[in-house]
Amino acid sequence: MPLPKLPTRMGTVLSIAEDAVEADPVIAPAPVETPAARQPAESRATPPATPAKQPNLAVVKPKGAKKTRLPSSRRKLFVLDTNVLLHDSNSLFKFEEHDIFLPMIVLEELDHQKKGMSEVSRNARQVSRFLDGLVGANGDLAKGMALDALGNQEALGSLYFQTSALASELPIELPMGKADNVILHVVHALQAVYAKRQVILVSKDINMRLKALSLGLDAEDYYNDHVLDDSDLLYDGVMPLPENFWTKHGKDVESWQQGGTTYYRVKGPLCAEFIVNEFVYFEGELPLYAQVKEVSGKSAVLATLRDYSHGKNNVWGITARNREQNFALNLLMNPDCDFVSLLGQAGTGKTLLALAAGLTQTLETKRYNEIIITRATVPVGDDIGFLPGTEEEKMLPWMGALEDNLEVLHLGAGNEMSSGGGQEWSKNTTMEIIRSRIKVKSLSFMRGRTFLNKFLIIDEAQNLTPKQMKTLVTRAGPGTKIVCLGNIAQIDTPYLTEGSSGLTYVVDRFKGWPHAGHITLQRGERSRLADYASETL
Repeated sequence: MPLPKLPTRMGTVLSIAEDAVEADPVIAPAPVETPAARQPAESRATPPATPAKQPNLAVVKPKGAKKTRLPSSRRKLFVLDTNVLLHDSNSLFKFEEHDIFLPMIVLEELDHQKKGMSEVSRNARQVSRFLDGLVGANGDLAKGMALDALGNQEALGSLYFQTSALASELPIELPMGKADNVILHVVHALQAVYAKRQVILVSKDINMRLKALSLGLDAEDYYNDHVLDDSDLLYDGVMPLPENFWTKHGKDVESWQQGGTTYYRVKGPLCAEFIVNEFVYFEGELPLYAQVKEVSGKSAVLATLRDYSHGKNNVWGITARNREQNFALNLLMNPDCDFVSLLGQAGTGKTLLALAAGLTQTLETKRYNEIIITRATVPVGDDIGFLPGTEEEKMLPWMGALEDNLEVLHLGAGNEMSSGGGQEWSKNTTMEIIRSRIKVKSLSFMRGRTFLNKFLIIDEAQNLTPKQMKTLVTRAGPGTKIVCLGNIAQIDTPYLTEGSSGLTYVVDRFKGWPHAGHITLQRGERSRLADYASETL
C-alpha cells in the first residue's frame, strides 16, 4: 500500500464546538511579516499563494462511552441469594444500572463459607473484601452505596444492606429456621416497601426459584455466567458447503502452492460467514476438504488439508477414522495453532488423538520437550477421600484414560503382541521412554507456573469454571500448545451447566483467533457396544 503524500500547506487551528470537551482555546499567533530585504530570492520572485478556505473542524466527544444513571424509581431491585455470590465473586458488579439488596442471612452464610481452600471459600472471602471496600468508600449504609466506588464503571446502581427487621406474611406459612425461607420473607417485605419498583430474587437454586414463583414473587437465574443460552448454538468448527457452492463461488478462483499446501482464493456471498481456522467440506463431483485461513469481506482464502486417514501420514501409528478426526489431527499437528479444543461424546477419540500428536511432536520432531496432562478431580459418584503419596501418585487414579490410551499406542495400530524376547524388551524400553516424557500435574498447584515448550493436555475440561480455565490457559509460555478435551453433556461440577462451563467459555471466546482451532467430534470409534450405548441409554 503506497504511503500518502506529504502535506503542502500549514495546518489550521481546530475550533472547539459547543458539544466538545471543555478546554482552553488555542490562539494562533499572528503571521509575522518578513521584510523584503530579508526574504530569499526565490521567495521574492514567487508571489504568495492565496490559502484555500479550510473546513471548520471540531473535537467531538465519543458518544455512548458511558451509561447514565437511572432515577431510583426506574431501577430494578435485585435480591441476591448466597449461592450467586459463591458462584461468581464479581456478581455484585454485573447488574449494570440496577440496585442490589443483600439480606442479613446472606452475610451470615458468607461468614460460614469463608473458611477453607476450595473455590467456594475463595469466592466468599473475595465477596467479603468487596463489601468491606464498598462500605469504606461510601460510609452511609442506610442511603445505599454506589457500586462503582471501587472502579467498576459499568455498575451504576447502589448496594443496600438489610439494616432493620422486615416483617411480612406469606400466602403460605413456611418454617423460619431455613435460610431460603428467610430470604423469601425479605423479598416479600421489599415488595411492600418498594411498591413502585420491580423486586426480583436472583438465585442459582432451582427449588428456591420455584418456591418464589409459587408465592407470587419474581425470581430469575443468574445469567451473566452463561456464554450461550442454548448449547446447540455452540461453535463446532465445521461448515458443510451447499451443493451450489462452486456455481456461486467458482468464478475468478485464484490458486497457488506454498510449502506443500495448495491455497484457493474464492469470492462469493458465503465467504462472509466463514470463520478463520474453520473447516469447510464439500462432498460432490468436485470434493473439497479445506481450512479457512483468511476472510476479507466476500472473499476468503482456503488451504487444503493433510490426509491423516492414509497410513503414510499416521501419527504414532494412529490414522484418522472419520472426517472430524482428520480435521482434529490437522489442528493438533499444526505448529501455528497454539490452542486446540476438542469436544465429543465418549469414544470419539479425543484423548487418543491428543496423546498421539503430543508423543509424535515430543519424541520424533522434538517440537516440545514434555507432555503435561491435568484434569479436574471431580468424582462421578461418592468421593473416596484423601489419597496417599506424592502429587503424581495422588493423580494416577484420575488418569485411567491416560493409561488406557498409552496401552493402545504402545501396542501399535494393529495391536500385535510380539513373541520374541528382544522385541518385547524393546517395547518395554520404549514405554519407559514415553512415560519419562509425560508428567501428570494437579490443578491445585498450577497458579504462578509458566510452561515453556510444553504440550499441555487438559482432560475433562467441561468440569472447570471459566475462572479456572483462564488460570490454566494463562500458564502457557513461548512454544507451548494447549489442548482442551471434554464433553459438555457430562458435567459433574455443581452449579455448572452446559452454558456456563469453562470449556464452552473458551470455545466461544477463541473462535476466530488465527492461532486457535476447535472441532466437535461426531462419530464414536471405541466399539459397537459403546456406540449403541451412547445412542440408546
